[in-house]
Amino acid sequence: MDLRTTYLGLSLPHPFMPGASPMVDDLDTVKRLEDAGAAAIVMHSLFEEQIRREQLATFLHTEMHGESYAEALYYFPRPDSFALGPEEYLSQIGRIKGAVQVPVIASLNGTSLGGWLAYAQLMEQAGADALELNVYAVPSNPDETALDIETRTVEMLRTLKAKVGIPVAVKLSPYYTSLPHFASQLQQAGADGLVLFNRFYQPEIDPENLDLERQLRLSHSDELPLRLQWIALLRDRVPVSFAVTGGVHEATDAVKAVMAGADVIQMVSALLRRGPAQLRVVADAFVRWMEEHEYSSLAEMKGSMSRSSCPDPSAYERANYMMMLQSWRNA
Repeated sequence: MDLRTTYLGLSLPHPFMPGASPMVDDLDTVKRLEDAGAAAIVMHSLFEEQIRREQLATFLHTEMHGESYAEALYYFPRPDSFALGPEEYLSQIGRIKGAVQVPVIASLNGTSLGGWLAYAQLMEQAGADALELNVYAVPSNPDETALDIETRTVEMLRTLKAKVGIPVAVKLSPYYTSLPHFASQLQQAGADGLVLFNRFYQPEIDPENLDLERQLRLSHSDELPLRLQWIALLRDRVPVSFAVTGGVHEATDAVKAVMAGADVIQMVSALLRRGPAQLRVVADAFVRWMEEHEYSSLAEMKGSMSRSSCPDPSAYERANYMMMLQSWRNA
């Protein structure tokens, strides 16, 4: 069975890899992921806030503004909130590169133009084979327009691409006014791929203690259709690589993602629940499904249910909404 695929210009033996998660903080776990057949290792993000805190701390120490140091850093997350600080993150890239034989994809996460983007070059120098630019943001400023947000993100990408020679994927949320137009703008600005989608984590309200609680909820397969719809719509219109992340737990989830047009499949929640070996379990079941349905290669399956290839393209657009509402029947 020929499972070869290309992602961000990287030739891979198959499409299965872990997505961004804390699993990469432990080198033994990284090796277990490779043993399970991971086609690449995707690192979790290094955040803009971490980098800016370190840069500010260095400046304040250098300039001897001791009296303002504590107050200035109060607005940034504490260093012990993260397993890897900026320098440790760069070192971890090198350690992972030395421990595995597969590509390593680093990640930068932020929302503004600034010096923190220079860390992309340091990541490349540390050995990263590619980079994800994760633009996780919750718009809260009523004076900022959708165009403002998209223009800034495009400029962030251009700035980053000017600093590195390795391929760059942009990891997006689904919440853009015109995702196809924005995706096209990113491609024209140099994006080599798109990762769909970020999962937003909303805080819970604790009404008894009048506090906000952070609760991590792992994904389930029912989150996959949103990814399938947008990869199927974008694949034939925006010439970049596509990764699906969020909602792939079983082999049939992976089959759907590839049929929609995904070049690679990033798994996180399934691996956190069941361990790195689950990657091979799903990949093996995926191959069995292909054999049972007489596919000879991944290329034969890829994009076969994208908007331009499926029997009913309108089902990805407004017609699906109308027909779904009409399909309801009282028991």
